[in-house]
Amino acid sequence: MTSSIPQVDLRDFVSGDAEKRQAFVKKLGDAFEDVGFVAVTGHGIEDNLIAQLYNQIETFFSMPVEKKRALEVPDLAGQRGYTSFGKEHAKQSQAADLKEFFQFGQTVEDNDPDCDFYPSNVTVEEPNEFNPTMLKAYRAFEKAGNALLEAIAIHLGLEENYFAQYTHNGNSILRAIHYPPITEEPENAIRAEQHEDINLITLLVGASAEGLELLNKKEEWVAITTQPGEIVVNVGDMLQRLTNNQLRSTTHRVVNPPREKWGSPRYSIPFFLHPKATMKLDCLDSCITEQAPLAYEPITAGDYLNERLREIGLKK
Repeated sequence: MTSSIPQVDLRDFVSGDAEKRQAFVKKLGDAFEDVGFVAVTGHGIEDNLIAQLYNQIETFFSMPVEKKRALEVPDLAGQRGYTSFGKEHAKQSQAADLKEFFQFGQTVEDNDPDCDFYPSNVTVEEPNEFNPTMLKAYRAFEKAGNALLEAIAIHLGLEENYFAQYTHNGNSILRAIHYPPITEEPENAIRAEQHEDINLITLLVGASAEGLELLNKKEEWVAITTQPGEIVVNVGDMLQRLTNNQLRSTTHRVVNPPREKWGSPRYSIPFFLHPKATMKLDCLDSCITEQAPLAYEPITAGDYLNERLREIGLKK
């Protein structure tokens, strides 16, 4: 089954027009409560930057395996640098996803003491524009994501800047994923098994091939279709937890292509917007009602992230 997801234009929110802002907040909030996914236009991430980003990651992943593995740092649980093919799996599955990836994290530029624990990003020397391009894209995603969180805060009846204290120098991750061509019948594995994202929200620029599907309320898998210039944004488990399930962290997956397309690789670049580790994910009082009793115990974002990294096989 194929279906488009709700679409919003971020320019309506940042325009300064009160009526357009109000309409944007309602449409975004309704989409995140009902579907958990939305397509965003007017996000400010330039087409030429996205093209440059894909060019850099395709060049990187085409390098010999031994060169890539030299950029793998086992002690960092995949949070920086390269992670080899077959290392990550969904929390409910032991079958490894058919992918390899590279993660680029926060670069603190204002001596924020809360961020002393962040590891340095791994330097990629070939291609030589890899790190500068990743940083530029990281900042563009961060800006768009923070604007979306402002709209979410308004929808939840919070101060517009509620999330800023937690996401400024937050622990967000830009992940470049390569799903190699499939060369033989996979054993109980797909490119990315069904899962929910860990973070507050995820921003995803259009992948190089189809395959992304979400599980709707009828327990049906629906292929996500987007138009050029759109990014897909979805709710993560941290935001679902914070809102006591008011906003939906929807299960999704990346399926294998039809056999005739096995020879084609797939590239994907999600931006996982995380807060600082110290943010408390205690359910908001306003989201706890008689109809929606408290669903989660208190936990910090850092502790929750570590818990989930162990579940998906990246951390011991």
